[in-house]
Amino acid sequence: MPRYFEDIEVGATYELDGTYEVTEDEVLEFAEKYDPQPFHTDKEAAKDSIFGSLAASGWHTASICMRLLVDGFLDAETSMGARGIDDLQWKQPVYPGDTLCVDVEILEKRVSESRPGMGHVRSKLTGYNDDGEAVIEWKADGMFRRREADE
Repeated sequence: MPRYFEDIEVGATYELDGTYEVTEDEVLEFAEKYDPQPFHTDKEAAKDSIFGSLAASGWHTASICMRLLVDGFLDAETSMGARGIDDLQWKQPVYPGDTLCVDVEILEKRVSESRPGMGHVRSKLTGYNDDGEAVIEWKADGMFRRREADE
């Protein structure tokens, strides 16, 4: 069901249903392509790193959480993209075998002054591992279609 600007409540936290299991093969493939640091690409080298074992790239973690956000909160009919993110923080390492989930807290929203059919939503996404520990957090400025403009 589409989630329009009017359906989003400031102060609400939306716990999304989806989860994502991080695999070793995926950690290695992503890192080889986008973040080839030894603690992401080499299991032996990773043992001597601050992580103690192979760890997912923070960018991989962000990509996984973005996928969960798209699947569980955004809608092709109503999401109009985003103006950016800030305060990106990697809170804990993510390891192969971890299962991630996310929630989205709505911080503020406003109707667009230049585009009456659009609203801006400031939110905070937090990603968690299966122990309930926050592993990533960011604030985003999303754009959503307004239902009232369609009526």
